[in-house]
Amino acid sequence: MTAAVLTEPVRRPLLRRLRGLGGGPLFTAAATVLALLVLVAVLAPLLAPHDPNAVDLRDPLAGSGPDHLLGTDQSGRDVLSRLLHGARTGLLGPLLVIALSTAGGLLLGTVAGWCGGWADTLLSRVLDLVFAVPGLLLAVMFVTLSGPGMTAPVIAMSVAYTPYVGRLVRGLAQQEKARPYLESYRVQGWSGWTICLRHLLPNIAPTVLAQSAINFGYALMDLAALSFLGFGVQPPAADWGAMINEGESALQQGAMMPALAPSACIVIAVVAFGIVGEGIADRLARRER
Repeated sequence: MTAAVLTEPVRRPLLRRLRGLGGGPLFTAAATVLALLVLVAVLAPLLAPHDPNAVDLRDPLAGSGPDHLLGTDQSGRDVLSRLLHGARTGLLGPLLVIALSTAGGLLLGTVAGWCGGWADTLLSRVLDLVFAVPGLLLAVMFVTLSGPGMTAPVIAMSVAYTPYVGRLVRGLAQQEKARPYLESYRVQGWSGWTICLRHLLPNIAPTVLAQSAINFGYALMDLAALSFLGFGVQPPAADWGAMINEGESALQQGAMMPALAPSACIVIAVVAFGIVGEGIADRLARRER
């Protein structure tokens, strides 16, 4: 006769959990960078040493110093303060794009993959049609109709990114639908929507999360490009893409920081989101082997 030994689950530190999720220190570093960016965006009004829109024409293009750690732009505004406040629009826009496109992609992809037949054919053709239109071109069309700002680019990019999620979810739903455990629920009389909500979507959610993390970086780049071209967030609001546009003239006068600082922030954020997304995807791939 043997006695069962009960042991308490081992509590792993947060950093070890992050490594376990993504598979290495690079993933942990990227996740830490993203957490810091979110923290900076939330606490921007407290962290910014100056008013980001305060113009000081007596001190344009000043170099780094005690009063202005990253210098000033051509209007005398503090670059660091604008950088911190720019994190808000720089992250909020992509967040809205990913939230809307993921919700739309989950709905359309699940219906297409689960129902099949004419619904699958119709929705697949719609997703292919939207996928064929470049997202930036679609955003420019929306801005032309409604005017510049954050709303039109966010809506346009949400529509443009929906096929990326929808086509992925469709394929995953078709794979899960063929598994015996879902067939057993149908035999028991469960409705299709109940099975999808309680079992199908939770099982494909990690893969969709990995794709959404990668899409976040691309959406950040696209929205920054639209702001740089003058179709997105409008001056004097602080935005990383708009700051690069405003810093072009400063480059001609030998001042690098007004354009270099927001460019570096965009690159760091995009790379970090890519590493996190790829780390989650690799972890899921290893788990399925």
